Amino acid sequence: MKKKRNYNLIIGCIITGIVLLLALVGLFWTPYPTTQMSLELKLAPPSIAHIFGCDHFGRDVFSRVMQGMGTTFLVSITTVSFGMIVGTIIGFLAGYIGGWFDEIIMRINDVLNAFPSILLALVLVSFFGSGLLNVIVALGILFIPSFARIARSEMLRLKGLQFVQSARLIGDSHGRIIFSQILPNAYTTILASAAVGFNNAVLAEAGLSYMGLGVQPPDASLGRMISEAGSYLLKAPWYAIFPGVAIIVLVLGVALISEGVSKID
Repeated sequence: MKKKRNYNLIIGCIITGIVLLLALVGLFWTPYPTTQMSLELKLAPPSIAHIFGCDHFGRDVFSRVMQGMGTTFLVSITTVSFGMIVGTIIGFLAGYIGGWFDEIIMRINDVLNAFPSILLALVLVSFFGSGLLNVIVALGILFIPSFARIARSEMLRLKGLQFVQSARLIGDSHGRIIFSQILPNAYTTILASAAVGFNNAVLAEAGLSYMGLGVQPPDASLGRMISEAGSYLLKAPWYAIFPGVAIIVLVLGVALISEGVSKID
């Protein structure tokens, strides 16, 4: 039987790849310096020279969107990777060991999940302070409980299956059972959750920067650009439209990847 193509995964990778390419290029080169100001170009509309127009300081919006996407990728990948690694280890251990250890971990998880994620993010950022590094630390901590719960569920689902029991009977170590038997059968669920977490991190970083608690000037941030454009929506709508579209396209691409990964056998 011919295997059906995973179009969600293919299209998602193409969209995300294009955005990632622009973001990576933006780390080393932009059409104009992102801090270069010009009174003559203040709120200039899109043109051949400035395809996304200019902001209220006369800075090139396309250049700042490129840099902002790079910042968003850096924050999102770092925080989700940290949350996934730490949360998966904690969740696997809780599900594998069980007993009082599992109870303590899950009760802590329940307490953290009782708070709305954006509220908890605001509390953590307020505690650590604003800035790129502090946002990464705060969001990284925020993602640990969700990955821990997912990893625990996968462990509970898999550890009673026959191939795991057979590995125990032949004397495999606990570490070998977890990483050689359990993890290979749980990675698709964890990766799909990581894609969802990435999108949540994108929106969380944009939201924090929108409120002035994330990336600080003069560094570019998509959320902060949208916030700054709020006073010029009627006069210069492109100032808010292009950063907003960048966020939407990135989230769409990663969401399609998540959907595609979940369908992998």
